[in-house]
Amino acid sequence: MRILLTNDDGVHAPGLKVLEAIARTLSDDIWIVAPSEEQSGAGHSLTLTRPLRIRKHGERHYSVTGTPTDAVMMAVSHLMKDCPPDLVLSGVNRGANLAEDVTYSGTVSAAMEGAISGIRSIALSQVYSREGMGNDVPFACAQAWGEKVLRPLLTVPHDPRMLVNVNFPAIDPDRVKGVRVVRQGFHTPGRTKVVEGTDPRGFRYYWFGLGLSDSAPEGSDLEAIRAGYIAVTPLHFDLTHDRSMAALEKALG
Repeated sequence: MRILLTNDDGVHAPGLKVLEAIARTLSDDIWIVAPSEEQSGAGHSLTLTRPLRIRKHGERHYSVTGTPTDAVMMAVSHLMKDCPPDLVLSGVNRGANLAEDVTYSGTVSAAMEGAISGIRSIALSQVYSREGMGNDVPFACAQAWGEKVLRPLLTVPHDPRMLVNVNFPAIDPDRVKGVRVVRQGFHTPGRTKVVEGTDPRGFRYYWFGLGLSDSAPEGSDLEAIRAGYIAVTPLHFDLTHDRSMAALEKALG
């Protein structure tokens, strides 16, 4: 099995090293193609206004000066065009990718790009317990449970129009209660924070931050993580709201 690894935290991120260790329990045919720098929050963006550059870091190990989507496209369409991957793994992200945050996530979007290419794709993220942890985010839960979660997922028949989103809770591995397959949840509205400051030249700047959410709908990824479970959510990229079809057709005659 040929596995492509990518992420949105950058080619030197500690979570990518964790993912490589997990992947090597499944196969010895590992390729890494990741953004050269952090691209958190890039979503499913594609670079169209400037050229991309590829840097080789080692055997089957590359970085791309672009977004996570760029990295997967460059891998599938160029670097691996004669030997396409059987599996795309994206992560392990530093921080949660839960609820509607999946729409902002470069980690999830990289897996989505893999799915669009018809490749089985899985995104993995490590939740952390508080803001401001930086590179001190512990990946112990993902390290201990990664293979245990991935092996069963690989036995499920592949639907080329979906991807799987996995989130590991911010607790010690031995405290994990198990794995739950759950729906995508929704955070409490208004949790976005705007942090205001002044730069050294006296000009104001603004920085977005995401506060904690009180919302944890029953059966959702948010509830599972809060209860100490690993959350596994199947996602797909058909955004059609089927329930509105009839009402819109009626309104438009």
